[in-house]
Amino acid sequence: MNNGNTTATTKVDLTKVKPYGDTLNDGMMQLSFTLPIPYGEEANESAKILAKKMGLDEPNVVYSTDLGIGYTYFVVYGKCQHTVDYTTIRVPKVDVEVMDRLECEKYIEENIKRDIVLVGACTGTDAHTVGIDAIINMKGFHGHFGLERFKGIEAINMGSQVPNEALVAKAIEVKADAILVSQIVTQKDVHIKNLTELVELMEAEGIRNKVILACGGPRISHELAQELGYDAGFGSNTYAEHVASFVLTEMVKRKMI
Repeated sequence: MNNGNTTATTKVDLTKVKPYGDTLNDGMMQLSFTLPIPYGEEANESAKILAKKMGLDEPNVVYSTDLGIGYTYFVVYGKCQHTVDYTTIRVPKVDVEVMDRLECEKYIEENIKRDIVLVGACTGTDAHTVGIDAIINMKGFHGHFGLERFKGIEAINMGSQVPNEALVAKAIEVKADAILVSQIVTQKDVHIKNLTELVELMEAEGIRNKVILACGGPRISHELAQELGYDAGFGSNTYAEHVASFVLTEMVKRKMI
């Protein structure tokens, strides 16, 4: 039985990376999905055929269950024969040295010398505040304090389902240095339309170039954000210090002090 030692000492060819299950390059993958067909042997066979069409060899349905009303849920194992050249991958990312909370506070004191104002909201019809709360609320998320905890930052959380017009109006009212937008609901790319409308509204109000604009969410990337006219985009596993570090250094870069 492989105890992992062989894999740990084997040099991986980063130009031909394959999924790893029990041994290096075995291609083993696990998929989970639902099909709108009744539970049974025919359903399991359908899942295996679908996995084969996806390019998996030796597909095996290791678990399936009846979801009712003619739907079945599957967990399928199979061997992927494809590889990816990891050495060619280039992903646009927010280029900033992340500072912790205390470092951000010191940076404000030494470089900006005034309190900065950030306004955040979950905009449009999106009612999910988990993202914007994690970044702004004092308690933060997963051991990372939110912006309300940062000395020198006045962070205003407008909550969920905030119209773009209301967000822009608030930013103008408080003379915000930055606007933060969270988008969790992304069905039918509604987040694209909503994020685009905000940029257009800011341009119409003549404040786009006066405010740092950032967005975040599970389907947000820095590349997408820039394509939509934002200064930065933050995906999963980012916290208040990531946002603060970008906003603060960007303010100094633009001489917004």
